Amino acid sequence: MTERLYYRDAYAGEFRAAVVETAGQGLRVYLDRTAFYPASGGQPCDLGWIDNVAVTEVADEGERIAHVLAAPLSAGEVAGRLDWVRRFDHMQQHTGQHLLSAALVELCQARTVGFHLGQEISTIDVDAASLDARQVAAVERRVNELVFENRPVAVSFEDAAAAAGLRKASEREGELRIVSIRDYDRSACGGTHVRATGEIGPVLVRKLEKIRGNLRLEFLCGGRAVRRARADFEALSRIAHAHAAALDEAPKLVAAAIERLSDAGKALRKMAAELALIRGRELCAATAPDPSGVRRHFRRLAAGALDDELRALAQGFTAGEKAVFVAVSEDSCAVMLAASKDAGVNAGAVLKQAVAAQGGRGGGSPAAAQGSVPDAAALARVVGGFRAAGLIAG
Repeated sequence: MTERLYYRDAYAGEFRAAVVETAGQGLRVYLDRTAFYPASGGQPCDLGWIDNVAVTEVADEGERIAHVLAAPLSAGEVAGRLDWVRRFDHMQQHTGQHLLSAALVELCQARTVGFHLGQEISTIDVDAASLDARQVAAVERRVNELVFENRPVAVSFEDAAAAAGLRKASEREGELRIVSIRDYDRSACGGTHVRATGEIGPVLVRKLEKIRGNLRLEFLCGGRAVRRARADFEALSRIAHAHAAALDEAPKLVAAAIERLSDAGKALRKMAAELALIRGRELCAATAPDPSGVRRHFRRLAAGALDDELRALAQGFTAGEKAVFVAVSEDSCAVMLAASKDAGVNAGAVLKQAVAAQGGRGGGSPAAAQGSVPDAAALARVVGGFRAAGLIAG
């Protein structure tokens, strides 16, 4: 059995221990005691060194802990040293999560159902249908108030049957490790935590999204929050500088610029459609009619969508007398059919029947229709059918 030093002292960054077993040609080492935390409960494992050999992974194997090393290690007494920057960062994020989870219950009656401590960000999932920006801001404010109060964080060991006042009931039996934030939260937890809430540092909630019926909050604590806030400030400063405006005016200016860009895009698309309409009419005039007097045009696109511009081209072409326009996109297996009123073709009915026969879907009006089929072979059969029906010349 491995004695877990981090259970009682999360600040033990260095320790001495004895190697009791090795495996995997000396790359997997078991010690009689360790300060290395194994990946568990949403918290990643510690990294560091054992006798100056890098520890690349720490795994919980029930009653013992495996240390995976970058090089073999022989038996004997060894010195362990944690990557303290990583450990303390995890302590800040995990204790911050306890505060956030407790505040979400206090202010929103939203209970935590999942937690993940990532390399860059951390997340908690809560069983709430929705939270608005005002509620999230209130939770963030409450958590930072508790940080500023520097409330003690204590670890105790209690019998599961007698442990009372837990934020979430534990399903474990026997002895529980309880992490308590004075007069605010009690949770059964095996992770590493700071000694007082002030050591968490600032807490920043950045994102809220729906995940499988729950809500997921993205948050950062301590150094992560400071670095992210600095990056956000610098990004906003660059935007403000580009607009020659004060920082607080940047969001309004960006919103106005986006609106202008949207209007310009709409105007450009309208002009492109109008130009395509004109080109369609010119194309129809330049296309020689067949012996029956029908002008036919077939366009094959290797890639790209059958977009508004192409539809406008087809509309312009079929604005003339006795005209049929067919276009296909090979990469999307899409097909378009347009016909003038006097061409004797109901585009919607013809295309719907053709693509349905190949396992596709589509339809439209008598003047224009569009659809798609499952694959290139099906598209080739649709084109062949159109050619056989005289909708495509040749």
